Amino acid sequence: MGSVRAPWRTDRVDRSGRPGGPGPSAPPASLGARDEVLRPAAVAKVWTAVGQPLETIAVPGVVLGAGDVIVAVELATVCGSDVHTALGHRPAPTPLILGHEYVGRIVAIGSAGAHDVAGVRLQLGDRVVWSACASCGACDRCRRGIPQKCRDLRKYGHERVGSRWELCGGFASHVHVRAGTPIVTVGERMPARVAAPAACATATAMAALRRAEREVPVAGAVVLVSGAGMVGLSAAAFAAARGATVIVADPDKRRRKLSRRFGASAAIDPRECDALAGALATLGRDEVDIAIEASGSPAAVAAALAAVGIGGAVVLVGSVFPGGTVAVDPERIVRGLVTVAGVHNYTGEDLRDTVSFLRDAWGRHPFEDLVEPVFALADADEALAAAAGGEALRVGLDPRR
Repeated sequence: MGSVRAPWRTDRVDRSGRPGGPGPSAPPASLGARDEVLRPAAVAKVWTAVGQPLETIAVPGVVLGAGDVIVAVELATVCGSDVHTALGHRPAPTPLILGHEYVGRIVAIGSAGAHDVAGVRLQLGDRVVWSACASCGACDRCRRGIPQKCRDLRKYGHERVGSRWELCGGFASHVHVRAGTPIVTVGERMPARVAAPAACATATAMAALRRAEREVPVAGAVVLVSGAGMVGLSAAAFAAARGATVIVADPDKRRRKLSRRFGASAAIDPRECDALAGALATLGRDEVDIAIEASGSPAAVAAALAAVGIGGAVVLVGSVFPGGTVAVDPERIVRGLVTVAGVHNYTGEDLRDTVSFLRDAWGRHPFEDLVEPVFALADADEALAAAAGGEALRVGLDPRR
């Protein structure tokens, strides 16, 4: 990739190669589609198998559908699920382009135009983040308000590279953002290291808190956040901003200290007996109202279920990989009027609210510091290794380097 930042240019041609719009003989499935040529060609890093280095591919152009956009990536970040895929901890099709946390600029827009989640028409040059999921908008699940579980769901960074969707993940210079993907503009001031994780970790934290809020008012509540990773720290900041008293539990001393800068009133080591009871006593509170479990540890899940008081809510968000089962006392759930909910992925509204929060909060909380180090796209293997090491909360990839 080198250190030269080349200007990206797109040239539009129709399906027959002539300048202009779509060809008149295009089949119904391709109505409004056109060839979009990328000069220079887009570059992507492709995962093919566990233990194999990522391969580099060039994509000189894509078939841009009506309502699609192409985004030149400014920064992508490495999510834990990217690491799990690369290590073989979860099934995945191959070849695929990892990455579903990103920020960039729109460089091409499909023939029908495109809109953000607020319905505002998008323009070339807009700086945006977009959802990890593309939904159909018409199936029963989409109509029920859970488009993140669409019957025809497509997920960036999780799909096999294929015809008409070659640029399907964030470890690339460009991403082909398909119609049905929630897009949010982020403006010019928000640092890329703050904006990129919004597309997964930060928006997932917002989804978890919004799910809890359906059962328990967050203002005035005691919120226990288990796990001080990117999701947990974001959830702590969201809850504190809404007037909650936040207790963060994490075995890592450094992360416990960091959680204070994200609004935690107390930070405890979950391995210590009576640590939670002691924190509650110090805060003058007697029970937990909301527990957000963001670590995925079975022990932490069990502790969250045991921690909430009468009428409380437990939101499980970290258990996204096989980790063992947890024993549940159903009588306690019943007599305690406890709600247990799972959150996976998020909606366009969650992403919108996340970006809205971050526009002001990145100056109050050190979100930008959570992404370090940042590698060039050519060094994506090193970035994955650094993320797998566990020291960094988020590792970045800058394709412009």
